[in-house]
Amino acid sequence: MIFGEMPLSEAQGAILAHSVKHQAGMFKKGRTLTADDISLLEASGVTAVFAAKLGAADVPEDEAAAAVAKIVGAHGTLAQAPFTGRANLHATAHGLAIVDVDRVRALNRLHESLTLATVQPFAIVEEREMVATVKVIPFAVPRPVLDRALAIIGNTPLVRVEAFRNKRTGLVITRLPQTKPSIIAKSEDSIRERITALGGTLAAVSVVPHGIAEVSAAITAFKAQHCDPILVFGASAIVDRGDIIPMAVKNAGGGVIHLGMPVDPGNLMMFGAVGNVPVIGVPSCARSPKLNGFDWVLARVMADVPVTREDIMDMGAGGLLAEIPTRPSPREGRPKPQRAPRVAAVILAAGMSSRMGSNKLLADVGGQPMIRRTVAAMRQAADQSIIVTGRDATAVEAALEGLPVTFVHNPDYAEGLSTSLRAGISALTPGTDAALVALGDMPLVSAEVVRRLIAALNPAEHRSICVPVFKGERGNPVLWAHQHFEALKQMTGDRGARVLFDQLNDDIVEVAMPDAAVLRDADTPEALAGMLR
Repeated sequence: MIFGEMPLSEAQGAILAHSVKHQAGMFKKGRTLTADDISLLEASGVTAVFAAKLGAADVPEDEAAAAVAKIVGAHGTLAQAPFTGRANLHATAHGLAIVDVDRVRALNRLHESLTLATVQPFAIVEEREMVATVKVIPFAVPRPVLDRALAIIGNTPLVRVEAFRNKRTGLVITRLPQTKPSIIAKSEDSIRERITALGGTLAAVSVVPHGIAEVSAAITAFKAQHCDPILVFGASAIVDRGDIIPMAVKNAGGGVIHLGMPVDPGNLMMFGAVGNVPVIGVPSCARSPKLNGFDWVLARVMADVPVTREDIMDMGAGGLLAEIPTRPSPREGRPKPQRAPRVAAVILAAGMSSRMGSNKLLADVGGQPMIRRTVAAMRQAADQSIIVTGRDATAVEAALEGLPVTFVHNPDYAEGLSTSLRAGISALTPGTDAALVALGDMPLVSAEVVRRLIAALNPAEHRSICVPVFKGERGNPVLWAHQHFEALKQMTGDRGARVLFDQLNDDIVEVAMPDAAVLRDADTPEALAGMLR
């Protein structure tokens, strides 16, 4: 790759490293310069640009990021389309992130051009939360580096998410003569909250005297009731394998896999099993909602991730969880995890079709109505689809029969495009992060176009309006972050949302597309005929 300042005479096909102003506006960094771009820059008095030119052995950043992201994650993860050399992986379920640390390190040590960042191994993640990100640092990765990275991953992905199972958990609480009822209640409440948070159910609770026979009988009863796991919250801490709770596990036909753990708080946890059912001796610190070593083990068990004695022994690195007065809690002020945005497609299907003569949305395109083809593509990438109807509303709804979409009728559709835009944005469900404003007469736009726009969305980096571009020309659909919803609802007349572009230029990011589908609509019979060809 050639990088640096280069004269315009050598810059065609180069990728801008820094934004450049010209007499008609600005070319933003990342743009691949065309012959027309060069002419405009020359007319604006620009003589040279900082840019990059790729060589034959260079793999473009998005292509390289996509290749790694495609295979680096296993079940429980979903790779997002790449943008500016970044491809994120998000969790598809609430569960436990499993990371192959050694191979992640090996991949990151290959070359500075290619990086992979993941959440902490065994981190609890929510559905849609980002669990890994592939980032290409320059504009390309050398082909040999990419090949070695793909070889490291091979057929065994480096990141996966094991979903928490809805496990029926049994809890044995022991009591001594001096045990207060409030302690028993606090023990039960603490465990119930933990189990519920991990997607399980506290199915049975038994309070018994702190004795071997009584605890053993309770464990046996819970196993017969198909409780898995079984937790024992003792009135007294476990201090030896010969203590009451370990011996009760042995008497129930099981054994202790490991006693204690190198995590503080949580040192006095016991991990055992009766048959294939885990039995955990809960440390007394678990009466507090604060994180302790028991939580680490419980999370693995609730996700059906095997736990060995070596696993527990290896928890010592990073196992000092107690707060000290001179250091703020690492669990206080923790930033919110990055999540995949919730995107709703607002598909405008209320127009007059005045230049077509008949309702173009009902025209046959590839064996199905145009509007159905458009909506089907949007649905593959968006979380919700809102169809704004106007003219021939009944026929449009019939054309979309069977698709899980929300219809919003705009009785004022004859007054202009803005009325449909307002109706669609007003119908968004709370919590929607972005709205994809799409035209119903663009059936050639694929779900991949939508995924590319979503990948570019990042309001924190002033990328809150994502516009598809083909050979320098802006097209549709356009993705708008939630911060712009109010402005969209204030639109009037027969105007689309593009009238906001000038005042919101700093928030716009242009997303290059591989073909002209984002420019092709069917406003006239001639345009439709060309589209069908």
